[in-house]
Amino acid sequence: MTKCIFNASVVGPDQILPNHALIIRQDRILDILPMDSLNTKYGKERNDGNYGKDQAGKEMLYIDARGGYVLPGFIDIHSDYIEGILQPRPTSLMDFEMGLRETEKQLLGNGVTTIYHSLSMINVIGIKGGRSNFRTRENFERLALLIRRFHRGHHLIRHRLHARYDIHNPELYEFVEQILNEGKIHELSFMDHTPGQGQYRDLEIYAQSTAGWDVEGVHSLEEKIELLQNRPAVSHEKLKRLAALAREKGVPLASHDDDTPEKVFLVKKEYAAKISEFPVELAAAKKARQEGLLVVMGAPNVLLGGSHSGNLSALDAIREGCADILCSDYYPAALLHSAFALEKKGLLSLPEAVRMLTLNPARAVGIAADYGSVEAGKKADILIVRKLRGCPMIYSCFIDGHRTLQYEYRAGQEDKYALP
Repeated sequence: MTKCIFNASVVGPDQILPNHALIIRQDRILDILPMDSLNTKYGKERNDGNYGKDQAGKEMLYIDARGGYVLPGFIDIHSDYIEGILQPRPTSLMDFEMGLRETEKQLLGNGVTTIYHSLSMINVIGIKGGRSNFRTRENFERLALLIRRFHRGHHLIRHRLHARYDIHNPELYEFVEQILNEGKIHELSFMDHTPGQGQYRDLEIYAQSTAGWDVEGVHSLEEKIELLQNRPAVSHEKLKRLAALAREKGVPLASHDDDTPEKVFLVKKEYAAKISEFPVELAAAKKARQEGLLVVMGAPNVLLGGSHSGNLSALDAIREGCADILCSDYYPAALLHSAFALEKKGLLSLPEAVRMLTLNPARAVGIAADYGSVEAGKKADILIVRKLRGCPMIYSCFIDGHRTLQYEYRAGQEDKYALP
């Protein structure tokens, strides 16, 4: 059935189109036009049930956006949120299918229509505690198989896998080759969480961040740091071969926690990386932009006004024009609110901010031909957003043109026990 979303402010790639209507036919956006042209081009005779007929006499469903924004669905290319859902406590591993179904409901409620679950594979040297217990080859394979099965049956959003390969895991090298060849992953990143460099160059912050992580046979922080700093790493030549295999399979490669311009140059020249995730220094972010990499920062970083790890502020990167993409990282609700916060702060226009959540990540992972913007011909992954007392809230989500979520916020105090 054809659908018409009317009385909308359509947030396009470069501008907001107020008082417009959006026509959706099957799974695609058919047309975007001013309200003044709607009756002329499509007809708008509606009955009380909001159904009517277009000029060709075909049934059409009319959906009143009530002056709200129409945005593209968010494309989140780095999120480890699923880890906390499947393992909410170090000793509590939940059923994977139940967890994934509950997770996609939460993600959809935050406007995420395509998610790249970012799973680390680091637990190979006896680390215990925190999320390290979850980050195993076995759990990665379980989730990969489940996601593939989801997409053959009922599911809400588009699930993809982002494999985060720690270069100090030579034991998993052949496994990463295997899952690339089997088409189980859709994004690959190289990371190095060795204390004393990258994200954890500040050893005090490293100690705070990993306070709940222990290593068998190690009894002090100093011993743990020494052990981790002396782990064997995968050779440069092997990483080049893995990067080449990713390119051959059409899997975009990201570098993680770039801390110097020299490292950025290396990952671009030697590995042909397309993405720089969370550069820890402004100079590294600037170099990434200069080398043509798309720079990813965390949406929570925007809302908090700085990095939770004490590294580069997303706001500073945006001010300097060297940030392209915002991801949820660990907090999906930050996506929607960061876009409107950037507009409110005067750092970006709303279309510019929305591009960081939609079109730019779509370009980074190679799906921009179909996703990432509200344009005729593209997939109808659509959000309707309105403000409640200045706070942006999602009212409706459409995926492939189907309304998959609808919220109605109550007004007044209807409850007998309502607070005064």
